[in-house]
Amino acid sequence: MHHWFQTPPGQYLLAWERAQFDAALADVFGYHALQLGLADIDALAANRMPHRWLALTALPPAADEAAPSAGRWALVSDSTALPFAEASLDLVVLPHTLELSPDPHATLREVQRVLVHEGKVAIAGLNPISLWGLRQWRSHLYRGLGGGQPFLPQAGEFIGHWRLRDWLQLLQFELESVSFGCWRPAVRSPRRLARYAWMDRLGARWWPVFGAAYVMLAVKRTHGARLIGARWKAAPVAATAPATVAHRRADAPTLTETELEPR
Repeated sequence: MHHWFQTPPGQYLLAWERAQFDAALADVFGYHALQLGLADIDALAANRMPHRWLALTALPPAADEAAPSAGRWALVSDSTALPFAEASLDLVVLPHTLELSPDPHATLREVQRVLVHEGKVAIAGLNPISLWGLRQWRSHLYRGLGGGQPFLPQAGEFIGHWRLRDWLQLLQFELESVSFGCWRPAVRSPRRLARYAWMDRLGARWWPVFGAAYVMLAVKRTHGARLIGARWKAAPVAATAPATVAHRRADAPTLTETELEPR
């Protein structure tokens, strides 16, 4: 997807995602942050954590692109086996990483492992229910019939935001926010993209869930174990309560045996 992100629609998508990451991650505090995949965008540019890493799932096309920028260290790692200890990272950013992963479930489980309690994950993905998703589906259909060229690269697959919500919930993540963007049609010309700029304003107001891309922010909520001692059971309750016995007063008159005899 590196070459596609250099095209006009790719640059349009990256510009929107960069703005969303800057707004969502500027106030996320901690010590260690990781961006997993997509060196074309610096998703941690607005974040102020002292330790920030860029982990790529494959070597970049050019050797100079692997060089880390200011405050970022580049490494190559498998997304399903990150070289970080359990509960050691405060923030993980996945810009289209799940779509390009051969096993997105395993990648998300690995992210859940390395995040601390209350750690956050930011995920960017392409929305299948959008004009871009419709264009991609039509290109697949026409290609099967002998024609058509895909608008998006064939490296990955769409993961709908509704599916991603379920995955996050199963891994003890709580969704904090989701943003949609890029409502312009699937065109490759920069002039045509600029002509449809008005659709971004209308789409954000009238059909937000049909944007071509989304950015999710979720927080890890783990439920810790509760220790119980030997006296964890409640005290046994008696089956019947003792009857209350009334005591005779000392100054009360007593009856004689004659008075007790029946008449």
